[in-house]
Amino acid sequence: MTRIFKPVLLALVVVAGAAALVFGVFGGRVDLDGAGVPAQVKFDAPEAHYEKVEASRAQPAAAPPPEVIPAAATPPAPYWTDFRGPLRDGHYTQTKILTAWPEGKLKQLWKQPIGGGWASFVIADGLAFTIEQRKAQEVIAAYDVATGRERWTHRYEADFQESMGGPGPRATPTWHDGKLYSLGAEGHLVVLDAKTGKPIWQKNILEDNNAENLPWAMSASPLIVDDLVIVQPGGPQSKSIVAYNKLTGAKVWGSLSEKAAYASPILGTINGQRQILTVTAVRVVGLNPADGKLLWEFPWKTEYDVNSSSPILVGPNQFVIASGYDHGTALVEVAPDGTTKAIWQNKKLKTKFSTAVLHEGHLYGLDDAILACVDVKTGEQKWKGGRYGYGQLLLASGHLVVTTEQGDIALVKAVPTGHEELARFTALDGKTWNVPAIADGRLFVRNTREMATFQIGAP
Repeated sequence: MTRIFKPVLLALVVVAGAAALVFGVFGGRVDLDGAGVPAQVKFDAPEAHYEKVEASRAQPAAAPPPEVIPAAATPPAPYWTDFRGPLRDGHYTQTKILTAWPEGKLKQLWKQPIGGGWASFVIADGLAFTIEQRKAQEVIAAYDVATGRERWTHRYEADFQESMGGPGPRATPTWHDGKLYSLGAEGHLVVLDAKTGKPIWQKNILEDNNAENLPWAMSASPLIVDDLVIVQPGGPQSKSIVAYNKLTGAKVWGSLSEKAAYASPILGTINGQRQILTVTAVRVVGLNPADGKLLWEFPWKTEYDVNSSSPILVGPNQFVIASGYDHGTALVEVAPDGTTKAIWQNKKLKTKFSTAVLHEGHLYGLDDAILACVDVKTGEQKWKGGRYGYGQLLLASGHLVVTTEQGDIALVKAVPTGHEELARFTALDGKTWNVPAIADGRLFVRNTREMATFQIGAP
């Protein structure tokens, strides 16, 4: 036994020493995929990457690329100003997109390194806005849409870390009426002038509402409703969902008293009543925007209390809600008296990090790591195919624009007859959980390492 034990012990020591050398000296890191499985080892330590980002920003601006998308006579009106688009439904309807990609890919307009985090972009007035991690600071940044060059930043001390997703903020900022509303991973709600980056007001929503942060951090994008900005700190004593005055930051109302979820709220109409639809850790709710009064509820508790998908409106009194962790999807009907019932519920579509899109009576989404199509009326799965990892998707011109977990961009027909991928190419290096954005014919993608823009608008 001793003869066997010593060589084994020696081998373990050698392996441990090699691992220390790889991760301590050469900056190696292990990327976990959406299932928590080690996917790859990267040799680009965070500090080295942040230095690379700052060095890139310090370089003089290069000559702008040739104009691929013809300049409009007047600047286009702000369009992609919210998380997942103007209606938060993942639909791009501003222009037609290319559905036949030359040589199977889109023309790249620019690419730059970027700080860490899982936020997406919003786009308005020639600028693309996001929030990222650089060293021990969260950085709200505005980039020129034509060149990718940084126009302004607003920085503050915040350094959220966790082993699965890594460092950085999660929630996509919201652009509204010339202002940018940004929520950081540790609860910093900052309102800025979108043209200059000058602060208007700010507060920490966790501290302000006596709330604890979530294991994977604040992730819900702020929602503007009338004169209010809606956030979800998850505090006790009617401080789970909170409305602040969007101009002053004064608290207007608080509602519910339960742990927050990761999904972003939406604004919609059910039974003729305009309302906020959102998800907590234990239920889906409809709230009166004026005072936060609970209008209805539907129980929706998943493993680990993780609800990351937003509700999807279906007709005048129905919505779809979905989650991962083997929970599945339900079509829910809300009666005029506020009672709710599931029309159907099954495990045919388990959206873990993403939200599905609805197109011509069918849901298209990532069932864990595989794309699937489900009939929204019956819950029947029409097809399942194509491995994209825990990526994201948008709907445009009757097609799905999919960003894979591995950094590819794919184009898939949004039809219930079967899975048909038309094109696919590598756009980014590394794990990509960030939702893409499309505005004025440009597709914006990013992850924790890179950001890039591609021409997707049809001529």
